[in-house]
Amino acid sequence: MSLIEKAVQRLDALKQANGADETVPPKAAPVVAEAVHEQVHDSGRTSSSVPLATPVPTPNPNVSREVRIDLERLGAMGMVTPDVPRAAIAEEFRLIKRPLLRNATVSGPSAIENGSLIMVTSAMPGEGKSFTAINLAVSMAMELDYTVLLVDADVSRPSVLNRLGLPPERGLMDVLSGEVSDLGDVLLRTNIEKLSILPAGMPHPRATEMLASESMNRLLEQIANRYADRIIVFDSPPLLVTTEARVLATHMGQVVIVVEAGRTTHATVKQALATIENCPVKLMVLNKSRENAAGSYYGYGYGYGAEPRSEAA
Repeated sequence: MSLIEKAVQRLDALKQANGADETVPPKAAPVVAEAVHEQVHDSGRTSSSVPLATPVPTPNPNVSREVRIDLERLGAMGMVTPDVPRAAIAEEFRLIKRPLLRNATVSGPSAIENGSLIMVTSAMPGEGKSFTAINLAVSMAMELDYTVLLVDADVSRPSVLNRLGLPPERGLMDVLSGEVSDLGDVLLRTNIEKLSILPAGMPHPRATEMLASESMNRLLEQIANRYADRIIVFDSPPLLVTTEARVLATHMGQVVIVVEAGRTTHATVKQALATIENCPVKLMVLNKSRENAAGSYYGYGYGYGAEPRSEAA
């Protein structure tokens, strides 16, 4: 006898026991459900007719979250970490950050418009701008009185997350394109106290226009004015390779140009400076210098020995 026939017989038996009217099938649905349950129990197989358990909610991927940077790995790469505050590289970046912080916070007639917006760039690729931007942001985050936001604004060739050992994430371009409506959805908190990251996000064919848009103006105003103690460090594209860096520089109060020792020519540096002549403050960092004497510093420069060129970008 089939399962359905058994269910019908059970239904008839219930009707007779209760003296129910034949035209009204009392509690038919519970009986059939019970029969189906028996089928599942006996066969050990699932059925689409069996109600499923309530699914566990999936975490919203848009919610700002904390990411963990491997500080030991960072230190092994010769970079600034809070764990080793007296390392030589940490001391060198203390020299670099001090005038930048002073310019960012000065008030009165000497105040610099958008002084808290600091762009780190170079004339050409491979001179060490990303290395400098990350170290500068970490060093500033070690200060007692500031919070720091590191923005990967090299939207064509982002590298900040990769260097920090983190996977790609949505970020700046997704906010400007309207794919993400809330900046907080793409900000990444880190295990370095007072340091947050805004990734570059997805590449966009109209990146230059988006960086020059009113949306960018509103975004910069939001991140610059939301917290009075916040310093924003931008890892920018090279000045002589794309127009994006020149557009970004128009929003900045300070620009740090990284110059590779023994490679970048004086003419190249002058050409790069000409593209950002309207920026209020321009500082230079001499990178990859192999000399240890005090005279090897250029501007607020530093040298970090024989690091291979491929490790600086």
